[in-house]
Amino acid sequence: MDLQDQLKNLFPDHKAPETPKEAQKENTIWLQNDPIICKYEKRKGKPITILEGYNGAIDDFKKLAKELKTKLSVGGSFKDDKIIIQGDYRDKIMSLLKEKGFNVKRVGG
Repeated sequence: MDLQDQLKNLFPDHKAPETPKEAQKENTIWLQNDPIICKYEKRKGKPITILEGYNGAIDDFKKLAKELKTKLSVGGSFKDDKIIIQGDYRDKIMSLLKEKGFNVKRVGG
């Protein structure tokens, strides 16, 4: 018997409200006109993956950068409307973005 069942037994007339955070996460809308470009470069001898071409709000793109970094467990940054991820993760990033409904274009080999 979990906590919700115990509360229903104590207060049978009470109805639990829906959690707005869960509903908001499911209904996230990403604005995009052109495909997001996924590039591979080497800077100072180290590989990096660059995402650019997002036309929506900057805050949404920053949230996407944070989510990608945590899912891939890598470092990175957000500069000049570009997401820079340390390492060559083009395939994984493209599959994650396609699951979210983005149109992604691979550039650079």
